[in-house]
Amino acid sequence: MNRLKINKMKNNRVCIYKLKEIIMKNNRTRIDKLGESRMNIDRLKQNIIKLAGIILVIAAVSGIAGCGKSTASTEKVFYYGDTTFNAENDETDVNPHNGYSGWACIRYGVGETLFKYSDTMELEPWLAESYENVDELTWKINLKDGITFTSGRKLDGEAVKECIEHLVAVHKRAAGDLNIERVEAEADTVIITTAKPVPALINYLSDPYGCIIDMQAGITDEGNVSATGPYIAEEIVTDSGLTLVKNQNYWNGEPRLDKIIVKTISDGDTLTMALQSGELNAAYGLPYSSLSLFNNSNYTISSSETSRSFFAQMNYANVNLQDSNVRAAIAMAINKKDFTNVLLKGNGTLAEGPFPKDYTFGDSYVKAAEYNIDNARNLLAQSGWKDTDGDGYVDKNGEKLTLRWLTYPSRQELPLLAENVQASLKQIGIEVKINCTANHLDYVKKGEWDIYASAFVCAPTGDPEYFFTTHCLKNSSKNRGGYYNEQLEQLEEQLSTTFDTEGREQLGIKMTQTILDDNAFIFASHLKMSIVSGKGVSGLTAHPSDYYEITAELDMQ
Repeated sequence: MNRLKINKMKNNRVCIYKLKEIIMKNNRTRIDKLGESRMNIDRLKQNIIKLAGIILVIAAVSGIAGCGKSTASTEKVFYYGDTTFNAENDETDVNPHNGYSGWACIRYGVGETLFKYSDTMELEPWLAESYENVDELTWKINLKDGITFTSGRKLDGEAVKECIEHLVAVHKRAAGDLNIERVEAEADTVIITTAKPVPALINYLSDPYGCIIDMQAGITDEGNVSATGPYIAEEIVTDSGLTLVKNQNYWNGEPRLDKIIVKTISDGDTLTMALQSGELNAAYGLPYSSLSLFNNSNYTISSSETSRSFFAQMNYANVNLQDSNVRAAIAMAINKKDFTNVLLKGNGTLAEGPFPKDYTFGDSYVKAAEYNIDNARNLLAQSGWKDTDGDGYVDKNGEKLTLRWLTYPSRQELPLLAENVQASLKQIGIEVKINCTANHLDYVKKGEWDIYASAFVCAPTGDPEYFFTTHCLKNSSKNRGGYYNEQLEQLEEQLSTTFDTEGREQLGIKMTQTILDDNAFIFASHLKMSIVSGKGVSGLTAHPSDYYEITAELDMQ
């Protein structure tokens, strides 16, 4: 296909998306007239999306909105839409030693870890063959034979040693989790000695930051790496997407596709239309209001209950939030049921704490504050917060109780949660000012927030300790609000040295109830994650851990 034709197609695609904007603009008046009715607004949006989708399909058929696929070529190119490959989610490249970029590394089939999780969240070998817990401080890991990096180097004990040593040197969260004192290599064996007992060491090594990369090949300025997965990142553009090509020497079967184009599309309606038009073969992160559009024989929806939770954490720098009555009132006033069943269309599970009820340390064993508007108002009154000027908001000493709610848009559910909270807290006289921005981490660093809502996979390793060490302890990297509870710190001391599974679960329950009693964290819902694939796509399956997606088995007719 010549460059002139390609440029023409690109220009026409821009025109198609301009058409979407016109359609939305022309229907804006109608939306306004519908007022507060979320159901009617969602119905109208679906109709708009359907209309725009039809137009895009017509355009695609007529050659106007093609996405550069050549019918003359035998190359199998797969187009995948995602909402998360961006700086907003701390996924800026595929270097697992950089922030949360390990998620992109493992999701897109670039990197692999020593062990992985089954569909039932049980540990199973991946790059490693087996492991032995020699004593409380020593772990012996035996590697599989016949695996090479994309650089051509053999995966052996020395390569794994170099990778892990670099990881803990540059990655604060990994260093805190692993507590590694030294790593030794013997042919196809790695021996890890920890500075203190780390019962969940193998679980932590299965975190995406544990993808094994060839440190001798180095990490490029673009954040590219040489790893062991079925695909190689050929081009990386933060906030835009990446191009993957087949690893011709993949150790675990031949990848079915020649090339994969991952497109970052944060706007839910745009992502929906791109899948409808055929510009995408599959998509992750579609708005729940759009899923019904794909409930037909032309698409496959793969869904999985996950431990990704939508939750808020309090900023204790705000004097008003240091008051336990105020925190409890907020927790009681948030209508989680409405958020989960109405706004998320039932594509989630009502949350008590960070872990779903089917986990042995999950919601079935803990209790959060119950939804009760009257009790919430009474708690505020007990702390002197009353509406003295009749404006509908409580005040004290001439100050109105106003809270800055910070969140971000790339997770489609978070703006909906913000709207839900704003309406809920208004009922008890608290004003909520929403700041939903891709630059949320900048506001976090500057302390310009009172309640921060995010989405996080709370038990990606199938163990309770992960969430607490990342979010709830004095030195946790994501303890953004300065929360501290001495009892919680002591429970973590016990958990960090407990090898017995049942004992770890019981400690996890106690720790969860501790943070819930403090109302330091408010959990709204657990995600039911869905991936929608077009006709002819196979091998793309949602997983409870939310980070195994592109594999060698991914294929399309």
